[in-house]
Amino acid sequence: MQLHLQDDEALALAEEVKRLTHADSLEVAVKQALRHEIDRVKNSTGLWNRLSAAREKAGQIGPGNPDFDMKSFTDAMWGDK
Repeated sequence: MQLHLQDDEALALAEEVKRLTHADSLEVAVKQALRHEIDRVKNSTGLWNRLSAAREKAGQIGPGNPDFDMKSFTDAMWGDK
């Protein structure tokens, strides 16, 4: 099967993938690129899912204390007055 790309940019991208991956043909390069993209999308997790552990921990901790004085806390932690 012969690969026929009518779009100049698509052809240039396929040729660059072929060159960078040392693929035997444009068809092989395009298949590699498409497999890679499919794997990337299937294996990617969204930001919401990546932050799920942090969201759970924050829920366990509960809301912050609006009267908490971070300056005094860090001064005391470092032994400053």
